[in-house]
Amino acid sequence: MKWALQEAGEGFRCGEVPVGAVLARSDGEVFARACNQPIRFNDPTAHAEILALREGARICGNYRMVETILVVTIEPCLMCMGAIMNARVSHLVFGARDPKGGAAGSLYNFAADRRLNHRIRVTSGVLEDECKSLMQNFFRMRR
Repeated sequence: MKWALQEAGEGFRCGEVPVGAVLARSDGEVFARACNQPIRFNDPTAHAEILALREGARICGNYRMVETILVVTIEPCLMCMGAIMNARVSHLVFGARDPKGGAAGSLYNFAADRRLNHRIRVTSGVLEDECKSLMQNFFRMRR
């Protein structure tokens, strides 16, 4: 999570909503990382999770990344959870919940929806205070 927080900090410095993501193999080796960049790229899909998954797929040479762990500072949204499911990520770890848009347990729970053909193990609350504080500070500064 500390690496994901570093990515989120980079996004913060660039004026993006500070969300960071890292993708790791099951042994913990990080092989892709990203921060939110929709402003930079003029792309509403340029969330940290999507960018990390794109980089991971390029490195793996496959859009399915089984036996991987995605670590994100904030609970993923609907779009990102859809991509995480399609990528067949095995384990999602996130810091702070997003009660307004989270799709891994707060507002929706894609990871546990039995109607879908893939299940993701979810661990939440990792360095939650640090992740939440970074977001709060960002939006406090923007107001």
